[in-house]
Amino acid sequence: QVQLVESGGGLVQAGGSLRLACAASGRTFSNYAMGWFRQAPGKEREFVSSINRSGGSTIYADSVKGRFTISRDNAKNTVYLQMNSLLPEDTAVYYCAATGGTHYYKLANQYNYWGQGTQVTVSS
Repeated sequence: QVQLVESGGGLVQAGGSLRLACAASGRTFSNYAMGWFRQAPGKEREFVSSINRSGGSTIYADSVKGRFTISRDNAKNTVYLQMNSLLPEDTAVYYCAATGGTHYYKLANQYNYWGQGTQVTVSS
């Protein structure tokens, strides 16, 4: 089992920045690819970004490319999502997820473990 706990959400004005963190425990963190997803009210959960085990490969949704950066610190068992130039449409609950695969992954059903989510609200 892998336990994931997100932090760093909050209320920010449009154009501002937030950094989300997801702390993992329970298994060897470096054995897991990690992903960030988000879900806005009334919408389906959508992919945001993913990073492979070593941190050397990443992928982003088109809607966040150039504004968000995913990274990981395997020594600290933590994955981060730096969010810049935030827009009101970025408002959502953000979830981190883990999977034992070797690459990065875009589909929610490819992930085995999920955090409880952290709310991000961007005001206009």
